Amino acid sequence: MSVNLQTPIDYLKGVGPNRADLLRSELGIQTYQDLINLFPNRYIDRTRYYKINELQRNNAEVQIVGVITGFKEVAQKRGKRLVANFRDDSGIMELVWFRGQKWIRENLKTGQPYVIFGKTNWFNGKYSMPHPEIELQAEHESNLRSAMQAIYPSTEKLSNKGITNKVVTKIMQQLFLESKGRFVETLPDSVMTELKLIPKSEALFNIHFPKTPELLARAQFRLKFEELFYIQLQLIIKNLIHKSKIKGFSFDKVGDYFNTFYKNHLPFELTNAQKRVLKEIRLDLGSNAQMNRLLQGDVGSGKTIVAFMSMLMGLDNDFQCCLMAPTAILSAQHYQGISELCKPLNISVSLLTGSTKTSYRKIIHENLENGNLQILIGTHALLEDKVKFKNLGLAIIDEQHRFGVAQRSKLWHKNELPPNVLVMTATPIPRTLAMSVYGDLDISVIDELPAGRKPIKTVHRYDNNRLKVFKFMKDEIALGRQIYIVYPLIQESEKMDYKDLMDGYESVSREFPMPNYQISIVHGKMKPADKDYEMERFVKGETQIMVATTVIEVGVNVPNASVMIIESAERFGLSQLHQLRGRVGRGAEQSYCILMTSHKLSQDSKTRLETMVRSSDGFEIAEVDLKLRGPGDIMGTQQSGILNLRIADIVKDKDILEQSRYYAKSILKQDPSLAAPEHKVILNTYRQMSKYRNIWNYIS
Repeated sequence: MSVNLQTPIDYLKGVGPNRADLLRSELGIQTYQDLINLFPNRYIDRTRYYKINELQRNNAEVQIVGVITGFKEVAQKRGKRLVANFRDDSGIMELVWFRGQKWIRENLKTGQPYVIFGKTNWFNGKYSMPHPEIELQAEHESNLRSAMQAIYPSTEKLSNKGITNKVVTKIMQQLFLESKGRFVETLPDSVMTELKLIPKSEALFNIHFPKTPELLARAQFRLKFEELFYIQLQLIIKNLIHKSKIKGFSFDKVGDYFNTFYKNHLPFELTNAQKRVLKEIRLDLGSNAQMNRLLQGDVGSGKTIVAFMSMLMGLDNDFQCCLMAPTAILSAQHYQGISELCKPLNISVSLLTGSTKTSYRKIIHENLENGNLQILIGTHALLEDKVKFKNLGLAIIDEQHRFGVAQRSKLWHKNELPPNVLVMTATPIPRTLAMSVYGDLDISVIDELPAGRKPIKTVHRYDNNRLKVFKFMKDEIALGRQIYIVYPLIQESEKMDYKDLMDGYESVSREFPMPNYQISIVHGKMKPADKDYEMERFVKGETQIMVATTVIEVGVNVPNASVMIIESAERFGLSQLHQLRGRVGRGAEQSYCILMTSHKLSQDSKTRLETMVRSSDGFEIAEVDLKLRGPGDIMGTQQSGILNLRIADIVKDKDILEQSRYYAKSILKQDPSLAAPEHKVILNTYRQMSKYRNIWNYIS
């Protein structure tokens, strides 16, 4: 009879109440199931014996057979260290002890074959191994242990309380004894055969007690595939349920507003990408299901015009539309752009933010309820209970990751039926992440820039080139252009950053004196009204240089600004650098982005700067960023629940992710309700998961 995996961990022999409490609080292990899913971080391979001349400078743990040829004591700042020469038939290295030297001298013999195990260091042209595990070769051969040792995740508290790696390995063995190593299969035969997967029980045994490196690799593949397969399955089912259950407003016709605008008032030719995306939106809006689409497009790719034309489809079908943006500045920009486009069509549009005057608010509320107001643009203010629409048909959300889930659902409930939803973002989301985090949304991508946009030239300069950079700025200003200089702002070092900003401002003021030059400055310590005033001056062209912290990264549109200088660029993340660069290059002139750094750069910083100089493709940049930072950081905390993966890694296991999505999709396509006998195992596993793991409920 098989063990119930939902049994609390307290009941496992060798655990007991105290250990159980620690495992619960430190590693979140509540049940047998959680323990079996505590996968090792890494393995120590004791199957292989290295030769000294095969060692690599990679700080890995290795095992070597050889003899000690002599000892010496070396004086150091405090006390002495003991060094032994150790050789095999390929070379020579050193073993080093900083303590326990008396025992070593008395117990280790020269000329005897030993097996040593530990991490190697490369120093002064040779390898050394500090405090190796060491035993006579004869003894080593008589007690062969499990060839590959699993090393489990741990915490300081666990180690201090005596729950070592040995203890975890022991209770893991106990669990396999009690369950006789039998676990319920979770994947159908067809998938197992096609992908040559090993059975679940074999995979679990070999992930914890691998017999060979090959079996370990097969176990990892099998378990990663399974984890990603069920994530994709849940997301796709969610999307299908959404489409079949949640009825949306159907926009049956494309009418006068859309056609008149397209024929007579479109300010420029649409790119093929924009046309393709409009077609996808059009098909969604014409179906009976609620649209739930994510529109991705790099800075400046023309998402706003696509959003506006989607609104026109809504107006043609007698619905109201709204657009919600995260900041007042961004809302105001959308409002300016869209009201220009609305003028020739005689469409009523209003702006609602936190600072809208009460008397004007009343008018907006009335016109919304009686249907006279067709388009409303604004910030979180749109979510207030007083804001009631007559018939909201389309809600567009810009930079949606800045809004919480609860806020978005408020928009849904402004109507009897939920409006169609279009979510826009200029933060490119790598495909792998989009498939995992937004797998239940349909995704559209605008992947080409409008004609006439010149790519921004990006260069990396060190601080000692500053005078040349100043000269370049003067030349650009002489041509009538404007310049941003951005300083980092990091909460922990706010005082230091503020000082950097002020020092920078002073040196720029000395180099660009009044009255010939005017400089704006914007930072977090200023009152909002002062910030707006300085921004306004720059937008109007009254100042040539804007010195700022990163407050300007979202959406400020100054077509005449052609140079972006980023100070201490090594302190910014890749996506931030890319967003900042997107503030220039909005006019027809050639634009430049100059990344200023000191000479001291970490490897990651170098990679970020090289990527920026080489590429202007937001998706490529996002992929590099994902590799450098890992998924949790990129999504921010509110979305990272999805990514608490137990064994898979969506960056490294991108191919397995795509494979798992392909299988989940094709199985659901042929059998949406998983009713076929061969899909019974999927249905059962899916039900079990829904019962015991509720992380799916708050994704997108």
